[in-house]
Amino acid sequence: MRKMMLAVGFLSMTSGAFAEAPGGPDCGWGNMLFAGESGLPIHLLATITNGTSGNNTFGMTSGTNGCSANGVLTYGGSSLVNLTPIMDEFSEDVARGHGDALTTVAVALEVKQEDRARFNQVMHDNFNQLFPSENVTAEQVMKSVIDVMKTDTRLSKYAA
Repeated sequence: MRKMMLAVGFLSMTSGAFAEAPGGPDCGWGNMLFAGESGLPIHLLATITNGTSGNNTFGMTSGTNGCSANGVLTYGGSSLVNLTPIMDEFSEDVARGHGDALTTVAVALEVKQEDRARFNQVMHDNFNQLFPSENVTAEQVMKSVIDVMKTDTRLSKYAA
């Protein structure tokens, strides 16, 4: 499941990418310095402040700086694969059996170089299962990718 989320995340974008820092909504000096402010430039500055000083990482491990690692991480973005050009590129790569979008998913799923040709072939052979309709979502495609990998003896180790 983690690998599936990684792959979807790798092909994703979020409108709230800087809305909540890892460690919680109040984590790090950047959040402290810019408390009460909003907007993308402020969120970027807070993220840069937290990232360059490493204070949110320290805060998560020590329980200081308003940070905690006790919460559940969430993701509220929308998948880029659902955007027509990206979905088209990925589906075309699967139909051809090779391409950058297909390689990106293989890398995100940690498929080793020596198994990538097999991955490409298996995805190609199962195109209709991966893309059963033109309304399929990125999440459905990635679930199908994992399901197909589980049925292949060489690829099943990557789908665990």
